[in-house]
Amino acid sequence: MITEQSAQYYAKNASGHDRTYDRPERQPDLATMRGQLAETLRGHVVLELACGTGFWTSVIAESADSVVATDINPEMIALGRLRALPADKVQFRVADAWALPDDIGSFTAVFIGGWWSHVKREEQERFLARLRGKLGKDMFVVLLDDCYVEGVSETVARTDMEGNTYQIRTAPDGERYEIPKTYPSDSGLRKKLASSVREIKIFRLEYYWLLSCRLK
Repeated sequence: MITEQSAQYYAKNASGHDRTYDRPERQPDLATMRGQLAETLRGHVVLELACGTGFWTSVIAESADSVVATDINPEMIALGRLRALPADKVQFRVADAWALPDDIGSFTAVFIGGWWSHVKREEQERFLARLRGKLGKDMFVVLLDDCYVEGVSETVARTDMEGNTYQIRTAPDGERYEIPKTYPSDSGLRKKLASSVREIKIFRLEYYWLLSCRLK
């Protein structure tokens, strides 16, 4: 499950969460990935997990039929609502991805942007099983996350026995947090997800990767 440290860090850093998307070197990849994501989720009724401030929500809303964007932190949801996305298409809601409420609704797709890399390797299959139990078999799932780029990405502080890597992040108030953050290869993604999903497709750029699949 998401660690309390991770939740606290992102709550404190909500206002600076999207600064990574402002970096000049990432702009070509972001432009390409926006188009790829919009096309992948075109016409879907989307549940977005760990939506943050709604950066990717705004992209999905361009082509999806509707989006329910959720995050565990009210601070993130408040910033998402400030984007003033169309109320008839987009709903923001505080919810824990690990414990979705019973009234979350029905969907044709789930999107997870920037959060999968924080889910520890030993917890990933359990999370997908829980998602299947809540939303059903054959659910279309799309993951989007960033790649490790030497000299650009934050330094990996340590690796544990399960192969999870961690970074040290400093919140605006100066407090330091150890955050799980992994950078899987295409083969690593396929191997780890093979028992839980089918029809895996991966699109990878220098700074970002996107994976689509269906829950078994």
